[in-house]
Amino acid sequence: MPPVDSIAPGPIPPELVGLVNLGTLSLSWNGLTGPIPAELGNLTSLEQLALGWNELTGVIPDELNNLTNLEWLFLNRNWGLSGPLPPGLCRRLLSS
Repeated sequence: MPPVDSIAPGPIPPELVGLVNLGTLSLSWNGLTGPIPAELGNLTSLEQLALGWNELTGVIPDELNNLTNLEWLFLNRNWGLSGPLPPGLCRRLLSS
């Protein structure tokens, strides 16, 4: 499946959680707002997740620990995000 790389500004669309075979989700610079949906943890085929340069807020959901194939995570310049990366995700990204 080709990467998803452009959507309308606003919250991350809930329809994305149905794309379970998606390998790359690149939504940087899209004017995204609100929290990172915990349901993104259902995209277990993801290898790359880019959400940088948006206006995301809240904590990084623990459900992202379910992204066992994730090798690359880009969250920078979301000044409203708070808290640490989920520990399992952090260990996995540091070892890849």
